[in-house]
Amino acid sequence: MAREQFQTLTEPMYYILMALMKECCGVDIMDRVEEISGGRVRVGPGTLYAMLSKFEKNQIIRLTQEEGRRKSYIITDEGIEMLKKEYERLRTMVEDGKTFLMEDEL
Repeated sequence: MAREQFQTLTEPMYYILMALMKECCGVDIMDRVEEISGGRVRVGPGTLYAMLSKFEKNQIIRLTQEEGRRKSYIITDEGIEMLKKEYERLRTMVEDGKTFLMEDEL
């Protein structure tokens, strides 16, 4: 199952899926990842196309359009659910960290 393979998402995976909340092609995905992350995360073509292939194979994203070599994708409902679960996991980690790291400031 896809969730087992993607138990936790890497930072590039997380941003790629966020970028695909809107249909776009590979070059646009790379630009959107950089934009969404405020320039902090960059995804190269090798990483991007490897992840798109895995995501598509696991029905996390789907191909929406193909014109020559240009392919466009969008996130599926399963992908959105995965993204939401990862968001909640990250929020929990931040809250747990706040408990221990900010103890002296409370």
